[in-house]
Amino acid sequence: MNIDFFKKEKVAMMKEKNKDAVSALNVVINKIMLATIEKRAKNEELSEGDVLSILQKTEKELIEEKSGFEKAGEAYADKVASLDSQIKTVKSYLPQMMGKDEIKKIILSLADKSVPSVMRHFKANYNGKCDMKEVNEVLRSL
Repeated sequence: MNIDFFKKEKVAMMKEKNKDAVSALNVVINKIMLATIEKRAKNEELSEGDVLSILQKTEKELIEEKSGFEKAGEAYADKVASLDSQIKTVKSYLPQMMGKDEIKKIILSLADKSVPSVMRHFKANYNGKCDMKEVNEVLRSL
């Protein structure tokens, strides 16, 4: 997934007149553009993991925003519904997250089970496919 992919998806959503999906994709596209500029300044390329990280961060921000509007009351029911739709759109581009059993299996297969080593391994190989907090919890429970 790259910026061109999301631009094509946005065009498709515009044709479907899906305003919420277009809004969500606009946010994702803008964040990808900013990340690309930051990476280029360091002579690096934007990776698939970076894009997944952007999607996860966007989803989290939308959930927090929705939570704020839910607390504000019934007057914002339309905004909450819109944010629900945007969250659904962003989630549709995220891969299935790894479960605790899968994480545990990978940790047990590693030679070095120290916290820094395990965290580095997951960040390098499974970035965007697992929740790093969950990896930390599983590691500490072993």
